[in-house]
Amino acid sequence: MQTVTSIKNSKSKIPLVMITAYDALFASLFDKNVDIILVGDSLNMSFNAKPDTLCATLEIMIYHTKAVCAGAKETFVVCDMPFGTYTDEKMALKNATKIYKETGASAVKIEGGVQRAHIIKALTSNSIAVMGHIGLMPQFVRSEGGYKIRGKNDEDIEQLLLDAKAVEEAGAFCLVVEGVKAEVAKEITKSVNIPTIGIGSGADTDGQVLVWSDAFGFLKDFKPKFVKRYLDGAKLIENALQRYANEVKNRNFPTKEYQY
Repeated sequence: MQTVTSIKNSKSKIPLVMITAYDALFASLFDKNVDIILVGDSLNMSFNAKPDTLCATLEIMIYHTKAVCAGAKETFVVCDMPFGTYTDEKMALKNATKIYKETGASAVKIEGGVQRAHIIKALTSNSIAVMGHIGLMPQFVRSEGGYKIRGKNDEDIEQLLLDAKAVEEAGAFCLVVEGVKAEVAKEITKSVNIPTIGIGSGADTDGQVLVWSDAFGFLKDFKPKFVKRYLDGAKLIENALQRYANEVKNRNFPTKEYQY
């Protein structure tokens, strides 16, 4: 099982594999096959069919993180701190402590760079491991007017580098870099001593993360450019369900083999 120390020591070595999970069943399937499972607030969209992540609550995140930890016995689990739960140091510490006490999560994740560094520092100074998150940040979607790719100009590149350094200096053990131009993500990765985990940010980060329902083809109506589908999950389920329905309607199921 990965630890904060082993993850930090993976810098510039074999890339880290991270994927999201929201329940014990899928967590058990991913267990031991990935380095990190993220209980992402993305569940608000893929699990609850909401338009963004912003109405996910602390209670929702704790509920799903407990389920994931029950299924993932040997994998490092990170819980997203949802929007509005870490607006100041006192609130952040209270809510992160609640996550630690009520779930088996090994760390929490916080979106933001320079402007959130003091929050990260407050947590890491109180023995709470923090994964940072810079670049395109879903919790900023309304204030920024949409999901915007980062690193397109010199000013933004400079800010991203400052954000990465600030997160590292605040004590984060790892850093998600989302929606950043590939060459800029490479520069960010070289600028810090903690591992970077990319999503839509090219191949030169220290690891990659995908939302499981994107990667395995369970969301049919939306496919971001950066998502590679490793399975046509929705089609497989639809085909299997149709076979089941047909057998029931034709009284071909259950046969004697499947009855007491």
